Amino acid sequence: MTNYFSSDFKLGILGGGQLGKMLLYNTRKFDIYTCVLEASNDAPSKIACDEFHLGNLMDYDAVYNFGKQVNVLTIEIENVNVDALEALEKEDVNVYPASKTLRTIQNKAKQKLFYVDNNLPTAPFTRFAYLSEIEDAINNGGLNLPFVWKAAQFGYDGNGVKVVRKLEDLDGLPSGECIAEQLIPFKNELAVIVARNPNGAVKTFPVVEMEFHPEANQVEYVICPARIDENVAKKATEVALKVSEAFNHVGLLAVEMFQTEDDQILINEVAPRPHNSGHQTIEASYTSQFEQHLRAILNLPLGRTDSKVGGVMVNLVGAEGYTGNVIYENIENIMTMDGVTPHIYGKKQTRPFRKMGHVTIVNEDLNEARKVAEAVKKSIKVISE
Repeated sequence: MTNYFSSDFKLGILGGGQLGKMLLYNTRKFDIYTCVLEASNDAPSKIACDEFHLGNLMDYDAVYNFGKQVNVLTIEIENVNVDALEALEKEDVNVYPASKTLRTIQNKAKQKLFYVDNNLPTAPFTRFAYLSEIEDAINNGGLNLPFVWKAAQFGYDGNGVKVVRKLEDLDGLPSGECIAEQLIPFKNELAVIVARNPNGAVKTFPVVEMEFHPEANQVEYVICPARIDENVAKKATEVALKVSEAFNHVGLLAVEMFQTEDDQILINEVAPRPHNSGHQTIEASYTSQFEQHLRAILNLPLGRTDSKVGGVMVNLVGAEGYTGNVIYENIENIMTMDGVTPHIYGKKQTRPFRKMGHVTIVNEDLNEARKVAEAVKKSIKVISE
C-alpha cells in the first residue's frame, strides 16, 4: 500500500475554489502533500496547498503538464480538459473521477441520455443542438410550455438553468446546445452523497433536503437529515446507489433528486466531487464529505457517514446591489448563537449571488436548528465597502 502520510506522495487538485480549500483542511490534517492548479492567483485554495500552479483548467497542456507531476489527480470543479485527463490515464496517472465519467457528466444532454440508457428515473426531456430549434418545436407542437431550459455545458450555481413559461423567456439565453426538460411538480429537492473507493467499497451519507432561493436558483438551506418519510429516504438512497453503480465512479458522487407529488424519485443531476449539499458534514457528521473524498480516491477505508447531530447549512452569497471588497456585516451577532459555525471562503471580491461562504448550525433538535438558520440568514449580510 502507498504511504500517503508525511511522504513524497503528491496529490493534485484541479481547481482552487472553496471546495478545494475545504479538501485541503483534511490533507493538512493527514500531512498529505498537495499541488493545486487554478487560473486565478486569488484562489481560496492558494493559502492551504504545498504547491500552487497558475493555469487554465480547460487548457490541454496546462492540465497534462500539471498531471504529470502528481501521483493521484482529482477535481473540485467539473469544467476541466477531459482529453488531457484521458492522456494522463493512459500514462498510469490515477485520475479520480475518471475522464469517462467526467465526459458524460460535463454535458447535461449526455448526462440525461446516460440515465435513460441505464434505466435510471429522470424527468422527460428533449435535446436541442441550438436554442433556435426550441422555438420551432414549440410552434409545431413538439414541445409544450412550461419547461426547464438547461445549457448542455458550463452551467453552475443556478446559471445555465431557466424555467421557460412563455416564448419571450428564451430571449437572451445562450444559443448553443441545450435541453428542454419537463417541469415536474415536486414536494422536495433531495440529495445523497455516495462515496466509492477503487476497491469497490461504497457508503452513503444521509439524505438531505435542499431549500432553494426562488430568484437565484441556488441552494439557500441544506437540512440533514431530510424531513421526509423513511420509505422516501430509502428510495432516494437506493436511486443514488444505482446511479453510482452505473457510473462506477471513484470518489464522491452527489446525486440531486426530486421527490414528486406522488413520492417518486427522479434524478435531477450529479456532481462527481464534494458538493454544496454536504457542507454540514464538517460539523454534523462523524466523517466530513471532504475527508471521505480523500479516503475514497486514495483507496483508504471509508469513514462512518452518519450524523452526530442534526445540521442545517446556510449559503452566504453576495447581497444584491453590492460589488467590490467584501464585508461580512453582523458576523459577530451570529457567532453569539449556539451551534453556529461560519466558514468564510476567502474571496476578497463580492458580487450579487456569488458564493462567499456558508454557516453550519448544529442542534439535537432539527427544527430548532432550522429556526436558528433563518435568524442567521436574516442577520448576516455579505456586502461591499
